Amino acid sequence: MTAPALAGTGVTSSNPVHANLTAPLLVQHALSRGEGRLSADGAFIAITGVHTGRSVQDKFVVDDADVTAEIWWGKINKKMEPAKFQGLAAKVRGWLGERPVLFTQDLYAGADPAHRIRVRLVTTNAWHAMFARNMFIRPPVEDLASFTPDFTILHAPEYEADPAVDGCRTSTCIALSFAQKTILIAGTSYAGEIKKSIFTVMNWLLPARGVLPMHCSANVGKAGDVALFFGLSGTGKTTLSSDPERSLIGDDEHGWSDAGVFNFEGGCYAKVIKLSREAEPQIWDASHRFGAVLENVVADERGMLDLEDNRYTENTRSCYPIEFIPNVTITGKAGLPKNVVMLTADAFGVLPPISKLSPAQAMYHFLSGYTARVAGTEKGMGKEPQATFSTCFGAPFLPRHPEVYGKMLSELIARHGADCWLVNTGWTGGAYGTGKRMSIQHTRALLRAALDGSLAQVEFEQDPFFGLMIPKSVPGIPANVLNPRESWADKAAYDATARNLVGLFEQNFESFAGAVDESVKKVAIKAAA
Repeated sequence: MTAPALAGTGVTSSNPVHANLTAPLLVQHALSRGEGRLSADGAFIAITGVHTGRSVQDKFVVDDADVTAEIWWGKINKKMEPAKFQGLAAKVRGWLGERPVLFTQDLYAGADPAHRIRVRLVTTNAWHAMFARNMFIRPPVEDLASFTPDFTILHAPEYEADPAVDGCRTSTCIALSFAQKTILIAGTSYAGEIKKSIFTVMNWLLPARGVLPMHCSANVGKAGDVALFFGLSGTGKTTLSSDPERSLIGDDEHGWSDAGVFNFEGGCYAKVIKLSREAEPQIWDASHRFGAVLENVVADERGMLDLEDNRYTENTRSCYPIEFIPNVTITGKAGLPKNVVMLTADAFGVLPPISKLSPAQAMYHFLSGYTARVAGTEKGMGKEPQATFSTCFGAPFLPRHPEVYGKMLSELIARHGADCWLVNTGWTGGAYGTGKRMSIQHTRALLRAALDGSLAQVEFEQDPFFGLMIPKSVPGIPANVLNPRESWADKAAYDATARNLVGLFEQNFESFAGAVDESVKKVAIKAAA
C-alpha cells in the first residue's frame, strides 16, 4: 500500500507514515524514539555519530545522457552510472518501505514563486524531518492537499550502501539524478546533506532561467538597499548578515534575478562553536529556544549548553526557522543588490580588513573563493594555516562549470551597478599563532560604512601585493588595522607571507585563465619585486 504522503517517491509501506507534522509533534516523536534530548531552553540536541560534516568524497551525480555535457565533472561531481543509481534507489526504497515508521515533509525551495521548486523528503527520523521543516519554506496548509514534488529526497541515514555493487566509494552515498529528479542520502546522519543537496539542484536549474544561484547571505537596509555576503564556512556569512540595524533576507543560499534577490530557504544553519551572546545575540537567542535543532552540541546533565566544547566536532550547528531572528524579511525577497561583499578568513594575516574591488577583481575573487583553514578545525591539520580555494564560494555545490556562474555575476554587477568589497574576518598583526583574530566590532563598523555609502567617499591607497584598494582612514578604526602591513611588527615577514599567498592565488587561478576576459587576466595581483 502506498500512503498518500509517499506518492511520487516510489516508496511503498503499510506502516505508519507521519506527513507534515509540526515542530511540537516532531519533537515528541524524536524524544519517544530516543533520537536525542532537549536542552534546558527546549532546543532539540542530536548527535550525528561518525559523520559530523558533509561527506564530500561520497557525493555523486548520475551521468544521464541529457545532462552529461553540461556537468562540471571531476572531484566535485563524480559520475554514477544510471543503472547503478537505479539499483541503489530500488534498494533504498525497499529499505525505507520496511521501516516501522516514516516521516515526510512537503516543502518549497525558493521564496520567489516564479523560481521555486517543490521538495518531498522521506526520512526515518523525526529530527531530520524537523531539520528540513526548519530549513526550507513551509507551504500554507491549503497548498499541501495538492502538493506534487518536483524533486524527492530519499533519506536513509542508517542504510549502508555496498561499494562493490552500487558504484559508490564507501557505505555512505549522496547521489543526485537530474533525470529522475531524485536524491539518495544513505549512510550519514549529518543533516546538512539534506539542505545542500537541494542547493545543488537550484544551482543546476536556475542558470537556465537567467537567475544566478549564490552561496551567500543577504540583508536589506531601511532604504531598501540589499547587500550580499559571499563566504565559506567560518568566514562570518551568518554572523555579519544578522545585523540588528538591517533586515535579514537569509543566511546561506539565494537567487539573483533581474527582479531582485530571493532566499532559497526558510531557516538558518549557523555554526555555533564558541558562539558568544555578546558578539552574536540574535543567533544565540535563536539557538536557545524550543524549535531549534542543535547538531553535535554538548550539554550537561541539566541540559545547559557548552558551546566551547568541541568533543564531537568543531562543526557544531544550530538550525532554526528564520523567523527566530527578530529583524527578518518574512517574504524572503527584496530588491536588487547595492553592495556585494566577499568574505574571507585569511589566517595568514596579510589581507586588509576591507578593500574595494573593481568589477574585474570581483570576478577574480569570486572564481577564487579564498579562505584559510587553521589547526583545530579539521583532523590531520598541522600548525600552519592552509589556503583553501572554493570557486564561487561554493564549489561542492556547483553542478555546472564555474565560469557559468562567474559570467552571470559579472553581468549582473555591471547591469545593476553594485559596489563590490573584499572583507577579511581572519587574522591581523601576524598569521594564525602570532597575530590575533580581527575584531568583529571593527568588521561591523567597516561594513556599515561600506553599506551606507560613506566608505566609498574616503581616500584609498593601492596594496602593492594584491592590487586591492584600501581605505586610508575610517573614523573609529586604527590606521594600522586598515593597512595589514602596518599591524605586523616584522615587516619583512609580512612581505614574504604576502608574496607566498599571491603565488597560491595565481597557481589556483591558472585553470580559469582561458575562460575569462582580458580585464580579469590583468587583475593586479603580482607580488612586489
